[in-house]
Formats: sequence, structure tokens, C-alpha cells
Amino acid sequence: MSAEFKFIHHACFTVTAGGETLICDPFIDGNPIHVSMQDLKVDYIFVSHAHGDHLGCAYELAKQCDALIITTAEIAGQASENGCKAHAMHVGGTYKFPFGKVRVTPAFHGSGIAGGHACGFIIDFHGVKFYFAGDTSLFGDMQLLQDLDPFKYALLPIGGNFTMDPHDAAKAAAFLKAPVVIPIHYNTWPVIAQDPEAYKADVEKNVPGTQVILVDPGDTLEWD
Repeated sequence: MSAEFKFIHHACFTVTAGGETLICDPFIDGNPIHVSMQDLKVDYIFVSHAHGDHLGCAYELAKQCDALIITTAEIAGQASENGCKAHAMHVGGTYKFPFGKVRVTPAFHGSGIAGGHACGFIIDFHGVKFYFAGDTSLFGDMQLLQDLDPFKYALLPIGGNFTMDPHDAAKAAAFLKAPVVIPIHYNTWPVIAQDPEAYKADVEKNVPGTQVILVDPGDTLEWD
């Protein structure tokens, strides 16, 4: 089955397949394509951690769309307290949803919520498989992820300062061995300004079998 990937900005994107849509880290404030929360219709909301530029409008959007929030236990608890439907998971956990399987992966970053842990996700969404790294540093166990739950697409932060920079994200691409890497979480603010063309050139020169696709806010891609 094919899917449509749409990039909104920062680390926020949607994937539509099988008549359903998910959104990851729904921070839409200041997006340059002027998408509003009211424009969104989603069935599932994935939240990697509770910093404002990732949690975003998750709770309001969940109530607007009657969507299910899938996230770590601490955020899921807070979501439930805010009147949202939520499914609690945690790092290393897997679960089979009606749309497919989710694995919660480590992400080395602040949680943004007391007692929590930042995370990423490997998501099988109606047969389309991708890894959303969330906000993270480079870590060695990235080398294991492709063996645990194979995926075609990897969405990696390259902004530096808060996450991996392009140098470390290129090493991550080598660890992950994904056929397609999409860099995210850069150029939103001056502190995370980077040159994505240089990142693309580095990875495609030094990581055989990996293509880097650069996406601008509003871009859509057909995934398979």
C-alpha cells in the first residue's frame, strides 16, 4: 500500500494511508504554509516528548478530531487528564494497533514532563514503515533498529544545539541503513540553522544505498 507524506514544518508531518491519517509532534505555530489546527483531520497523534515545539496542539487536536494520542506513559496520563483518548507506551515497548505495529525507541533528550523519557517511533502504518527519531543525539543502538523492525524511511533531526547536527546525523544514517533519509528539525530558528544540501551530499557520498530527500514545508511525497 502507498501512503502520502506531508511535511508541515520543524518535526511535524502527516502520513495518510488506508483511509487514515497520523500526525507526529503537532507543533504548528509559525509554520510557513499557514496550516491551522482547524485544517487538520487526523486519526492518530504521535508525541515524542513534551517540549512545546513537539507536544504543540496535541491535546486540542485530539479533542477536535476524536483522535488517539500514542506516546509515553507520562504524557498519555496528562492527555487523559485533559480529556483525550491516549494509549500509553514506553521505550522498548511494541504494540499492534489496527493500522499496524509501533515500536517505541530511545531518544536521548529531555522529556519535558516529570518522570518521563523522550522517545522515537518505528511505525508500520498500513504497510508503510518509517522511523521517526524524535529529538535525539546519536547513539550506538541505532545500529540495532533496522534489525528489530525494518523500515524504509528515516526522519532524522539535523539542527544541532538541541539534537544531532549534520555530522552526527550522517553517522546515524550509516547506522540505520534506511534506503531513504529525510532531515527535519533544522532552520526553524537561527540556533538550529544548517545546510541540508551539504548533509545530502555527505550522506549520499559516504552511506551506500541511502538517498536523502529534502522536503520543504508543504511538500508531499508518495511513500511505499
